[in-house]
This record gives sequence, structure tokens and C-alpha cells, in this order.
Amino acid sequence: MNNALVKDQILDAALIHVAFDGWSPATFEAAVQDAGIATDVAHIACPRGAIDLAIAYHLRGDADMLARFEREDVSALRYSEKVTALVRFRLEAVDGKEAVRRGTTLFALPHLAGDGAKLIWGTADAIWTALGDSSTDSNWYTKRATLSAVYSSTVLFWLGDQSENHADTWAFLKRRIEDVMRFEKVKSQVNESALLKPLLAGPKWALSFLKAPSAEARNDLPGRWNA
Repeated sequence: MNNALVKDQILDAALIHVAFDGWSPATFEAAVQDAGIATDVAHIACPRGAIDLAIAYHLRGDADMLARFEREDVSALRYSEKVTALVRFRLEAVDGKEAVRRGTTLFALPHLAGDGAKLIWGTADAIWTALGDSSTDSNWYTKRATLSAVYSSTVLFWLGDQSENHADTWAFLKRRIEDVMRFEKVKSQVNESALLKPLLAGPKWALSFLKAPSAEARNDLPGRWNA
């Protein structure tokens, strides 16, 4: 059986247990039993057990966000509004907050913090890629770092939001995106300033060596890349 399919089946079965036991070994074992999956097959699909399920749950939300973005007509929206819409789509892809809350707790653990940061970065990257971002220099990194911070803070606000239809969350998100737009405007003004250009020449030269990761496979290293 396909590992991805097995993982999806276990994840579906796990969600009812996550609210009580979190993304824990107990949840994983119960989900495997509920899904009728052999234990050895389950561990092949999810070597780290519930941690792999929590990661899969986050990635499923990213996929749902992108699918909705493809369906929705956002052509009339400004660029910043499209960013806002995608973050909102991502949060609205969640059926219940408890799985996200438990995931936030899980990836706050020191030995899993790297996994959590990678997932948030991946969400930000998915958003910029969906919007057709073509930057290949240091802007590729700053855009994703900035949006990762916006997304993280919005998720934390959303988890505690009890307003009707999460109105307070969407207002919070709008303010954060506006802050980013103001920052980008100031950055542009600084780059165009005749007074500051000489002072920025050194840092800009150093940053010119920073390039976005290539999407193409490399042939100058041993081994090979897998899709």
C-alpha cells in the first residue's frame, strides 16, 4: 500500500484522539488500530509516529489553502489583499483549533522546534509561490521570513480569538499585513535615498551573493535528487 495513502488514513483516524491525547504515541497507536492498519506498515509510513502525523496535518492545510486559492476569484484584489486572503484561507482550512493548538505545543519542544520552523517557512513559501513571486536574491528570504512572522503571530492570536466568525483575527491579520507593506515602502525609500546609498553599498554588496534555492536538480554533487 502507498505510504502517503496509509499516512492519510491514519491521520484521519487520529484527529478525533488529538483533542484528548495530543500528537502523542497514544494517539498514534489508537489511530492505527481504528484505521485497521498493520503496526509495521504504519511505522513504515510514519517512522516518527504522531510527529509525522502532525507534520502531515500541517501540510494538508497548506494543500487545502492552495486548492481554495485556485478556486476563488481574487483577480480584483490588490497584491497585499491576496496575501491576506491566502493566510485567511490557510486558517479556514482548519476544522478545529485543538489539533493546531496541540501541534503548536508539540513543535515548541526544543528538539522539534526545527520541524515547526520548517513547516511555517513552508507555508510562507507556498503563499509567495502561489502569488508568482519571482525574486531570486535576498528578497526571496526576507519575504518568507517576514510572512512567517506574520503567519505565526496570527495563528497565536486566532487560537485565543472568541469573536464572532473570528472577526478580531482578520482585523489583526490586516494590521500585520499593513505593517509589512509600510516596511516595504520604507525599505524602498531607503534604497533610493541619495544620502543613504553610500552607507548601504557594503551590505548590499554582501547580500548580492545570497541567492534563492534553485528548483532544478544539481549534477555537480554525488548521488541524485528525487522528486
